[in-house]
Amino acid sequence: MYYLIYGFFYLLSLAPLRFLYLISDAVYLLIYYVIGYRKKVVMENLLRAFPEKTEKERIAIARKFYRNFIDSFIEVIKLFSTGTSFLKKRFTANLQALDELYKSGKSCQIHLGHTFNWEWGHLVLSELTPYHIVVVYMPISNPVFEKLFYRLRTRGGNSFIPANDMRKGINPYLGSQYLLGLVCDQNPGDPSCAWWLNFFGQPAPFVMGPEKGAIKNALPVLFTSIRKPRRGYYHAELELATWDPYIQAAGELTVQYVRYLEKVIRKNPEMWLWSHRRWKHAWKDEYAEKWIDEKSPCPKSANREIGSFAMQPNA
Repeated sequence: MYYLIYGFFYLLSLAPLRFLYLISDAVYLLIYYVIGYRKKVVMENLLRAFPEKTEKERIAIARKFYRNFIDSFIEVIKLFSTGTSFLKKRFTANLQALDELYKSGKSCQIHLGHTFNWEWGHLVLSELTPYHIVVVYMPISNPVFEKLFYRLRTRGGNSFIPANDMRKGINPYLGSQYLLGLVCDQNPGDPSCAWWLNFFGQPAPFVMGPEKGAIKNALPVLFTSIRKPRRGYYHAELELATWDPYIQAAGELTVQYVRYLEKVIRKNPEMWLWSHRRWKHAWKDEYAEKWIDEKSPCPKSANREIGSFAMQPNA
């Protein structure tokens, strides 16, 4: 089955990107208007994040999000046959802060959110920096697609460590100069063992691992955002968040990152992964010792009528 699927995607990837985008357009119409994949979740999330926007404005963001979401899969298919020269023309980055860190001889961490298209981004980065790139990721449950994605992701020499094996998996790289890439807006499996703070004005848990790892290993941290100037082209901005994370108070780096993420999302909301349930864990008073925000928990009421709206075929 693996070789059959790989062969199919490889042949499809040989088509020009403009043709693949026609497929993306057709899939978008099917996913958004007919199937309505996670449409209720997307619209509820947008209402939570942007209650000040009109319904029409949130629908516009949702449509752009779905287009970017499907484009990202089409662009991954292109990776089956394309080379790094193709990607370097389409994915650029401001690496001044990263270059300065490398010259210092230190390893570092990069914190980013689920913004498109991170699959192109890490492959391009491996060509643009002498750092050895190590990425912590969540394995795909389907073994065939996990094998396919792992092959694509590691083809440039980057190392991928499953999130559930991070402590052991990072050990071989601790004696070298490495860059650890972390998607820091993952939902924690256990909300009682997470930092809690307001995210778009509502309590949300964030994993502790990125901050704790930076402090333990004395790693400078960069925050990263990705924007999309036009279809098929991306640009990443990397900025130094802290040189010495271990001198900061507990939770301070996480608060700093979440405020940065909010700013990035507000600027280009259609680029973030709205289809995952970022507020699925409800705030409980028993989490009080994990609260790190200056402001107290202030949950906003979500308009539950949006659930019926989200499934309307012409929305």
